Amino acid sequence: MGTAPHAPRGRIVLADDDVLLREGLASLCERVGYAVVGQAGDGEALLALVDEHRPELAVVDIRMPPEHSTEGLRAASVIREKFPLTGILVLSAYVEVEDALALLAGGQRIGYLLKSRITDVDEFLETLDRISKGGSVVDPSLVQELVAAQRRDDPLALLSSREREVLELMAEGRSNAGIGRRLWVTEGTVEKHVRSIMSKLRLPEATDDHRRVLAVLTFLESR
Repeated sequence: MGTAPHAPRGRIVLADDDVLLREGLASLCERVGYAVVGQAGDGEALLALVDEHRPELAVVDIRMPPEHSTEGLRAASVIREKFPLTGILVLSAYVEVEDALALLAGGQRIGYLLKSRITDVDEFLETLDRISKGGSVVDPSLVQELVAAQRRDDPLALLSSREREVLELMAEGRSNAGIGRRLWVTEGTVEKHVRSIMSKLRLPEATDDHRRVLAVLTFLESR
């Protein structure tokens, strides 16, 4: 294993196939006290550098050669598994919710930042410091996207608490009469709730049995 210089803020490796961006980040990191112990343009080279130097931090572009899809994310997952003491900051040009959530599920010493955020030097350096100290950093744009996605994707958000209760009992296979007995309301009241549920979930006109099945599937998928 090779040796690497130590610096007040720790050692760092950078991985991005954009050489100009990578060199710019290297210059910035060195200027504020990090020791840049290696640079890579793809995931395989990144893993070799981390294995050699065991840096405190790895800054990784989410999209790298050869396919420019999620090579950086896969490399980050390997780093997290094999070198858990190395903090990871993944950079992305766009908000990619599923990829970000998969990464952030790893817990401590992890971060996800949009590349546009790098232009705020102080914020970028604060992000590196927080990750190196064991914290996690989530780009504000990702938080906004998650909130918006939750609102868009939760089909039950429009249901009242009573309608949710009715739908949950439907999922248990109860009839309207059975639901009425459980909730201490009339069967007619249950029917009104069921019609409202079908309308709010925008289920297509079909036989009552089929619509109930669709409603229950919607309930189960949202849990």
